[in-house]
Amino acid sequence: MDVQVEVIGAGIGGVAAAIALARRGARVRVLERAEALGEVGAGLQISANGMAVLRALGVVTGVPDGAVRSGGTEIRDFATGREVMRMPPPAAGPTWYFHRADLLAALVARARALGVGFDLGRAVCAYGGDEAGCHLTLSDGSQRQSALVVAADGGQSAARQLVDGPRQARFSRQVAWRAVVPGGQAGQTHAVLTMGPGRHVVSYPLRGGALMNIVAVEERDDWTAEGWRQEGDPVQLRARFAEFGGAVGELLQQIEAAHLWALYLHPVARTWCRGGLALLGDAAHPTLPFMAQGACLALEDAWVLADCLAADGAEGLRRYQQIRRPRAQAVVAAAAANARRFHLRGPLRWGAQAALRLAGARLAPDYAWIYGHDVTAYGGDCQAERAARA
Repeated sequence: MDVQVEVIGAGIGGVAAAIALARRGARVRVLERAEALGEVGAGLQISANGMAVLRALGVVTGVPDGAVRSGGTEIRDFATGREVMRMPPPAAGPTWYFHRADLLAALVARARALGVGFDLGRAVCAYGGDEAGCHLTLSDGSQRQSALVVAADGGQSAARQLVDGPRQARFSRQVAWRAVVPGGQAGQTHAVLTMGPGRHVVSYPLRGGALMNIVAVEERDDWTAEGWRQEGDPVQLRARFAEFGGAVGELLQQIEAAHLWALYLHPVARTWCRGGLALLGDAAHPTLPFMAQGACLALEDAWVLADCLAADGAEGLRRYQQIRRPRAQAVVAAAAANARRFHLRGPLRWGAQAALRLAGARLAPDYAWIYGHDVTAYGGDCQAERAARA
């Protein structure tokens, strides 16, 4: 696949796409508007479907450096911190907890080893082109011509407007706080989901337990800024979750810096490719964080895009959309459904807790179709995968 490719955005999905395409012989350059490569300190859960891609790309071999292998998830009551039940790890394979900066560094190192170039401080100001390629105008006035441009620049991607047209996002009336604090319970390998009326907190260890990642979500409508790099006030965070007790209450007391963002429901793009411009990751399918699949979906996209282009050339872009769109729709819908489950109130919450204590994991939704999906083995084709496993 001897073509020039420009990738817009040096996040998890963009750099993974650069690696996948470079492995297929493309000459790849990544354009990033930030002056330096880096991420706001935060955790990521990479389940078996995402790990399959990381391993196939050569980013991860053996035990991932600094990552924590998940021992499952505890569900706890918000007021007392009492354990309601414990969910075992998915049968499809282990989930790993990464610090986002660590995973990005591993991706960038692999990309550079394959000859991928990185142009930092370069924002794309204008697009042009046709079926033969794509023309870019950058913030410094320079111009680029490329056979393929992959827009992996997030949920507010300007490229999506060009490819799919304007679509209206809907505020979910939920706001998420994100923070990282030192330490936690010694030897902890599991995540903790603490559920309360209209609120929940997820916490899990990073870097061998040296850090704890915290995501606290609440229902409210007085904050509508979507960008997740907005700084928040830790004092306000603690006040809004003051009723949370037990270990999670102690964690919240340790927060010294936090970010928050309003969660929006975005429709999955109807069209993912136009001319030589393709959407990837959140640019095509922003998702609520309640399935921890945003990064995993982007990793899957990266593999399938490169696979389709290598097999079918220009026709591969249409095949990429055909394969990926139905899966993205299904996972995005599952995340939206979890948003409702986490915030039950009154008798509904008490009834759900009683049922979970009695029936345990047997009542949990079956997400094997998410975690067990391996695009590296079946090219992302869900029908082929189901047939092979039948």
